[in-house]
Amino acid sequence: MKRKTKTPGQSYARVAGVGYLAIIVCGMYAEFFVRSGLIVSGDPAGTAANITASELLFRSALASEFVMLTADVVVALALYMVFRAVSEGLALLAAFFRLAHAAIVGVNLLNVYVPLLLLGDAEYVAALGEGPRQTLVLLLLQAHGYGYAIGLVFFGVSCALLGHLTVRSRYMPRALGIMLMVAAAGYLVDSLARTLLTNYSEYETVFGLIVLLPAFIAELSFGLWLVSKGITEEAPAEGGRRT
Repeated sequence: MKRKTKTPGQSYARVAGVGYLAIIVCGMYAEFFVRSGLIVSGDPAGTAANITASELLFRSALASEFVMLTADVVVALALYMVFRAVSEGLALLAAFFRLAHAAIVGVNLLNVYVPLLLLGDAEYVAALGEGPRQTLVLLLLQAHGYGYAIGLVFFGVSCALLGHLTVRSRYMPRALGIMLMVAAAGYLVDSLARTLLTNYSEYETVFGLIVLLPAFIAELSFGLWLVSKGITEEAPAEGGRRT
């Protein structure tokens, strides 16, 4: 006879869920609420003017990403603790890939910091000239997008492993794991397309939907489930541990 018991990873599941929701909120705020409204594609002067006029808002996106990356590290550990009973090796590998993503995205923030230096120091105007300085600012911000795509390769692998672990576990609905694997495929397809296609910009909206829609639904659902339901497992009455 079996009974429902709380798994030892229950508290870690709650922490992972809160962290996941924080990552979603902070990431969307930084990219879609702030930067998408300030960066004007193909318009260096307009982009520079927007950032200068809304510098505090622009800096708030950086601060938001600090919170996001910190939460990512916490989530990596928490999810390892949740899924190590399913497969310690795969759970550890998923954590490593997630940490690699966080490291890449963290270093990539230099491409957002440097534009602030270029726009805030009059010496750069004298050294570079107004037009070239504004062009360099837009180039760096575009480079940030490519750097993020590099990080998403590692995040995509982490999501795929996490989805696989979810499907194998008795912790959560299998549908959540399948959704995470679909989201992972979207991340990988978009990053590879950005790298391989010379005309990627023509299909950027399409690839954006391929990535964002499945990822938003899957990761939001996963985070909400961890926060609201946590994890429970049908364990043998004698308390035997699954191998």
